[in-house]
Amino acid sequence: MLDSPSFKRGDNSPALWSGQLNWPQPDGNKYDRGHAVVLGGPVAATGAARLSARTALRGGAGLVSIACDPSALMVYAVACEAVMTKPLRDADAFAALIADPRVTGVLMGPAAGVNDRTRALVLAALEAGKACVLDADALSVFEGGPDALFGAITAPTILTPHEGEFARLFGAITDREADAVVAAQKSGAVMVLKGRDTVIAAPDGRVVINKNASEWLATAGSGDVLAGLCVSLLAQGMPAFEAACAATWMHAEAAYLFGPGLIAEDLPDQLPRVWQGLSLGHNGFNVHG
Repeated sequence: MLDSPSFKRGDNSPALWSGQLNWPQPDGNKYDRGHAVVLGGPVAATGAARLSARTALRGGAGLVSIACDPSALMVYAVACEAVMTKPLRDADAFAALIADPRVTGVLMGPAAGVNDRTRALVLAALEAGKACVLDADALSVFEGGPDALFGAITAPTILTPHEGEFARLFGAITDREADAVVAAQKSGAVMVLKGRDTVIAAPDGRVVINKNASEWLATAGSGDVLAGLCVSLLAQGMPAFEAACAATWMHAEAAYLFGPGLIAEDLPDQLPRVWQGLSLGHNGFNVHG
């Protein structure tokens, strides 16, 4: 494993990445803060993408859109307010949507379905050279042929697997930290190996352990929120490794701020308090863990 002048192998904290946050400027506009596109799931499974998209807005992205099959449009349109909806049928339509240079980050995977459509849309986004976050089904769909995924990664990309999804692409885990670094190097993407102590690893060998997680994060939808935070910060222009580190820490801090009884829907609305603390400077903010 390698060290860099800015990062050493160790614990995650705002000291590592707070200088890379994209704070709004008095003369700025929403596009200065990025446009994130979230791939929506089918009509019976819209909750995950809606969680991710709401989080992406709370995470600071200036504009967030959900791209969905027309059959699910009504559900998303009724449930979403500031999040825009973009109906599309196939990979060609998806590629046309994200070809807009103002689209600066794409999230795919939460409840997208393990099917040929998901696979085609993931490859379309990667081949377009867009900064991407791949989670859940966008990873599982490449089980048995991960080289097709790795070979398409050329732009900043973050993978956010839990241990089961990780094993489908990289094999069984024997040492979380070492295996995450090897996986990052093999894939060419930043690896966020989720767990009680989440491991964030870069292809160049940098590795950070996030230790401020709350046990209340072990709840359905928590990973969708984390993926939404990752794409939000990536869309705002943060480098992929720093975006992954920041998202993981902010996700965990939001859980601590809410406390017992947390469900995933509670997390996005805690992010303003996280941002307020960060605005005071990380030395004055309470880091748990």
